[in-house]
Amino acid sequence: MSERRARIWVGIDAGKAHHWAAVVDETGATLWSEKIENDESAILTALGEILDLAEEVHWAVDISSRSSALLLALLAAHGQQPVYVPGRTVNRMAGAYRGEAKTDARDAYVIAETARHRRDFATIGVPAQLAADLALLTAHRTDLVTDRVQTVNRLRDVLTGMFPALERAFDYSARKGALVLLTGYQTPAALRRRGLARLTSWLANRGVRDADSVAATAMEAAQAQQTALPGEDAAAQIVADLATQILALDNRLKRLDRQIRDAFRTHAQAEIIESLPGMGPILGAEFIVAAGDMTAYTDAGHLASAAGLVPVPRDSGRRTGNLHRPKRYSRRLRRVFYLSAQTSIIRDGPNRDYYLKKRGEGCKHVQAVIALARRRTSVLWALLRDDRAFTPTPPIAQTT
Repeated sequence: MSERRARIWVGIDAGKAHHWAAVVDETGATLWSEKIENDESAILTALGEILDLAEEVHWAVDISSRSSALLLALLAAHGQQPVYVPGRTVNRMAGAYRGEAKTDARDAYVIAETARHRRDFATIGVPAQLAADLALLTAHRTDLVTDRVQTVNRLRDVLTGMFPALERAFDYSARKGALVLLTGYQTPAALRRRGLARLTSWLANRGVRDADSVAATAMEAAQAQQTALPGEDAAAQIVADLATQILALDNRLKRLDRQIRDAFRTHAQAEIIESLPGMGPILGAEFIVAAGDMTAYTDAGHLASAAGLVPVPRDSGRRTGNLHRPKRYSRRLRRVFYLSAQTSIIRDGPNRDYYLKKRGEGCKHVQAVIALARRRTSVLWALLRDDRAFTPTPPIAQTT
């Protein structure tokens, strides 16, 4: 048995089916490098072998997502605290080592070496049950929204080739009545045969709001096209199927939104998060998932930096004072603050006032929203720190 080291660094190139772990000592020499199946027994076996190599073990992983969930949970269960080394950093560091081949073993070695040289990487914690639930629910919602956008685009494409006047008549991404219409009638001839009065009744019986308006718009489009195009029958069936799929996705999203809302509101500080204008239960849930443990942020600046809302200098030679968006930040956290800021300016209040102030200073819309988002990170951090809900006017400081 080899001599037990004082300290070692373990780099793990995580994957869905398997991981690759490489162990280096204080000189950068490789002590252990093997493929590990993404299986509890295999991970535990490798964990035991690695822990036997040294008194102090430092772990680094390049992926912090569902594919590494079992690995991270087992590390936490054995008192090990891994750090997260971003893939961008790994790619850049790879150029500092000999060879150009890209293999799992080499990537794991680079991760281990990067962790050995740098001590500023963020640690990875296993999320609590609520955070894990919200992470799964919000990720599933993102997938459904993506599916809906793709299906709507496909519907519009097919409808354009068959009945362009009807495609132009409605916003199919937002108008439920238009989708209900397409489940029954897709061609100009079919609409004309049905007639305005009977079509209005048909839509009203299916719960369509403003059925008369939808029917009138559809009949106007039908009168505008008297020509039947080749492939019309096949296209009509595809349009009906796509419209049915979109309506089904809408129902699934409604149920999922209720589930996310109910889960989010069990969080101890949900009421505080939701009190911030523009921060509803969906964005609130995404904030909890993206931000993680709030105790990791020592001040509001750290939260803003994590969201990529604090510009960093990028000077060169005589060019100084150039500020740019950082490359290392949570895009999901930035999205939460940006969307909530954009929503908050719809109604009158301090958020809209600040946005208009920035526009008056010459900022474009996006710049003004980002400035507002940065300001809101400070407000939300203070609210969570003080455990109090948002009020339009700041609380009066108490004097002793």
